Amino acid sequence: MKFGVVAVAALALFFSVAAADPGDEGGDPPNQVTADVSVMATNFQLPFPCGQSWTGNSSGSSAHVSWEIDFNRGSTADADLGDPVVAAAAGTVVISAHQGSTNGYGNLVKIDHGGGWATYYAHLNVRSVSEGDTVAQGQKIGTVGNTSKPGNNISPHLHYEVRLGSNYPSNIQKAVFNGTTYGYPIQTLTSKNCGNTTNPYTPQEVCGDGYSVIDSAALGTSGKVYLLYNSSTGYNCVTTLKSTSLGTATATTAYLEVQGSSRITDTGNFSYYAGPVRASAADKCVKWGGKAGSSTYDSGFEHCT
Repeated sequence: MKFGVVAVAALALFFSVAAADPGDEGGDPPNQVTADVSVMATNFQLPFPCGQSWTGNSSGSSAHVSWEIDFNRGSTADADLGDPVVAAAAGTVVISAHQGSTNGYGNLVKIDHGGGWATYYAHLNVRSVSEGDTVAQGQKIGTVGNTSKPGNNISPHLHYEVRLGSNYPSNIQKAVFNGTTYGYPIQTLTSKNCGNTTNPYTPQEVCGDGYSVIDSAALGTSGKVYLLYNSSTGYNCVTTLKSTSLGTATATTAYLEVQGSSRITDTGNFSYYAGPVRASAADKCVKWGGKAGSSTYDSGFEHCT
């Protein structure tokens, strides 16, 4: 999913269908509380890439028992499916598993931040980290989804929790983002989770399954344009991934021209990437290129096999 100007998520609250979110995920070792509550709480950021605006709702699910939050930002039920989820703070992944049949969390990532603090990211469509991984604040850990237990049909959203210690449910804490306590029960926030400057997308994620990078070109420090090929379909794909101004819509372009055919271009103000631009190019030469910031790349006709 490509993001241009961020849509206001005023209608998204209707799509956080009451998920059967459980109290305890089971088999999880208790956290020992040793850190100062007020100090650690100020370290958390919104669990979404820098610059994105999301609406949280702590009262939209009958399964909530404390300060849990369901996040959406799109104007339709499936608008947020596949959006990146990032770590609210640095830590160690202690759970990365599908726990749907156990408790309704579906694909769950739990990050231990030390001192008894942990964050939970539930219903993920995809988990991008494994148990034991060390993650940085702002690092992609998965994507928004609607996984749960069998028979529990929910719309895509991120279920987010902050816990301190192990005495459920009193260990669920009020969420704090960028040093300010979340405005329960409903608030729209813009992410200040800007410490990680890595684009949360890869060329393969943009172009889709079966594509492999066969060439790339740097666009100064502003980004990189990639040429990919799918050998099973004979299609090329081009995408330009930004490296700066991530989360902010800026001018970005990607194009692909198959010899003998018209050029296909995707250009506009995008937050993370331009494209994907795809075309059938088996046994044909292609021109490809893109632009980010003030830098442009234009290839000649090449990659003819």
